[in-house]
Amino acid sequence: MNPKKTGAAAALAAACALLAAQVQASEGGGSIYPVGVENYGCCALPPPGVYGMVFGQAYSADKVRGSHGNTVTPPGFKLRANVIAPRVVWVTQERIAGASLALHAIVPLVNLEVAPAPGLSQTKTGLGDITFGPALGWHPSDKMHTLLALDVYAPTGDYDKNNIANIGRNYWAVQPVAGFSYMDKSGLNADLKTMYTFNFRNRDTGYRSGQEFIADYALGWGLGNGWVLGVGGYLYQQVRNDRQRGVSVPESKGRAFAIGPSIKYDSGKGWFVAAKYQMETAVRNRADGKAFWVKAVFPF
Repeated sequence: MNPKKTGAAAALAAACALLAAQVQASEGGGSIYPVGVENYGCCALPPPGVYGMVFGQAYSADKVRGSHGNTVTPPGFKLRANVIAPRVVWVTQERIAGASLALHAIVPLVNLEVAPAPGLSQTKTGLGDITFGPALGWHPSDKMHTLLALDVYAPTGDYDKNNIANIGRNYWAVQPVAGFSYMDKSGLNADLKTMYTFNFRNRDTGYRSGQEFIADYALGWGLGNGWVLGVGGYLYQQVRNDRQRGVSVPESKGRAFAIGPSIKYDSGKGWFVAAKYQMETAVRNRADGKAFWVKAVFPF
C-alpha cells in the first residue's frame, strides 16, 4: 500500500469535504463526492420552479484501514468534519426527450479537524469545492421517477499540499449520474443514485485519483401520515488505481459499504426533511467512521 495513504494523509483530505471531499482512497484518502449524502427522494425532480435544499453532516473517525482491512491508524489519530451545504435547484419549463431539464449548484461550508498524532492537529473552516451541473428527470408514473445528470466539481476549496487538513481537493472532476426514486405514501419507498467519477490531476502534487463507482441508497416504508421509516447508506468501490506522475500506484483502490437507520417526514406542502445515521464497514484504504446526515428540501 502506498504510504501516502496511511496515517495522517489517509484521512486528512479525507473529511476535507464530506460534501466536497470525503474519506476514501484516492489522493489523501478522500473523494470529491460525499458518499452517502443522498436519501429518500434523491432522483425525483419536482415540478418546474426554484427549490432550496440544505445538507448537513457530522462525521467522525478514529481509525484508518489498509488494503486488507487491517487497522493502520497511528496512535492518537482523530478526524472530525462538520458540513453545511446549501443547494439550489432550478427545474425549468424546458422538455428534452420527454424529461424536465434542471440545473443545480451546491456550495459546501466545511469545518474540518484532523489530529494525525498526539500533539499534532490542524483545524480548517471555509468554502469547500463547489458542485454544479444539468439533470434530466422523467416521471413514468405518479410513484416512479428516474434521473440522468452530469455533475462537475470545481476546485474552489482552500488547499495547500503542506497542510495537514485541506478543505479543497485541488482538482476538477466529472461525474455522470443515473438513478431512480419510487415513492409511496403508504407503502414501499426505494431510492438508488449511481455515479461514476472521473478525477483529473492535482497539478500541485502530480497525483491523479482513480475512477470511482458510488451508489447511494435508501429503502423504507411509508406509514401514510408523511413518515417513511427504513435504512440507507452507500456502496463505494474505486475501479482504477491512483496514478502518481503517470505511474500506477499499487494497492490504492478504496472500498466501503455503509448502512444505518433512515427516516423522512413529508409535510405534503412542498417541503420535507430526511435524516440518517450510517456506519461504515468492509472498509479498505480509507478512514473508517460514522456519519449523521440531514437533508431538507423546500420551494422558494
